[in-house]
Amino acid sequence: MSERSRSATGSTGASAHPPGRSERWGAWGAISGPPTPPSRRPAARRGRRQRFLAHLLAVVLLLLVSAPFLWLLGMSLKSNADIFAMPPRLLFRPTAEHYVAVWHSEFPRALWNSTVVSVLTTGLAMLIGVPGAFALSRGGVRATGRISLWILATRMAPPIAFTLPFFLIYRHVGLLDTRTGLVLIYLTFNLSLVVWMMRSFFDATARSLDEAAWIDGAGIWDTFLRINLPLAAPGLAATAVFCFLFSWNDFFFALILTRTRAVTAPVAVVNFLNYEGWEWGKIAAAGTMVMLPVLVFSVLVRRYLVRGLTAGAIKG
Repeated sequence: MSERSRSATGSTGASAHPPGRSERWGAWGAISGPPTPPSRRPAARRGRRQRFLAHLLAVVLLLLVSAPFLWLLGMSLKSNADIFAMPPRLLFRPTAEHYVAVWHSEFPRALWNSTVVSVLTTGLAMLIGVPGAFALSRGGVRATGRISLWILATRMAPPIAFTLPFFLIYRHVGLLDTRTGLVLIYLTFNLSLVVWMMRSFFDATARSLDEAAWIDGAGIWDTFLRINLPLAAPGLAATAVFCFLFSWNDFFFALILTRTRAVTAPVAVVNFLNYEGWEWGKIAAAGTMVMLPVLVFSVLVRRYLVRGLTAGAIKG
């Protein structure tokens, strides 16, 4: 075979050889890669469908949870004619007449009483309960579990069981219808909550950090203030929120132990149920004013609240 025929055969064989991957896809294939195999497309579609259903379910649950508050808010912005209209009117001209009437009544004073009592109760409960919880967590007492259970037992009894003794004591010492009386009774119940919750957060922090600080010459209070408190910051936020909510939303104790001067906001709402009739517009406006600060405060601290509730569940 001549050299020319061999070269022609070689060139024909080279052209007959199947092209490589880079030759098949070219420059576009080198950049974007091969297309998604058909077997992965149904899985991707299923994943998108599941995410869509999860988001839809979350929206439905949010609407169901928010429906009572949205209905109350809408009723507070309706006129009396729209409130009693049948069927209920979803489209209406909003009015602020009920908020103006509520603000010019005794309700602002009750709202101020709730604010003062809730803030004082939360501050005192955290000031007393957090060091107590740290002492139970680091004290090394054998009966720590029993002591914690005994402290929590104060919240297990129904409130009506404590109402009569507190009422009789307050009547003798002159604490009926006072903010001080409300602060003391709320502190009694919030203190056990603070000790129980914060003890679990302090148990979750590593004791080796305390030992390292002691080696460096730190005392027990330095260890508590500079190491354990910053580490338990999410727990502090969660516990403070729960204490504030309990004091702010309480109705039973405030109804029994107050008359006119120390009436709180939840009790003041009931004053719009009088013999002349139920003023639903004012009730809705006052109820919205009671719930709105709590909702705004909860939204602002929701990140710390979730972190605090989950951090205390992990030990070590």
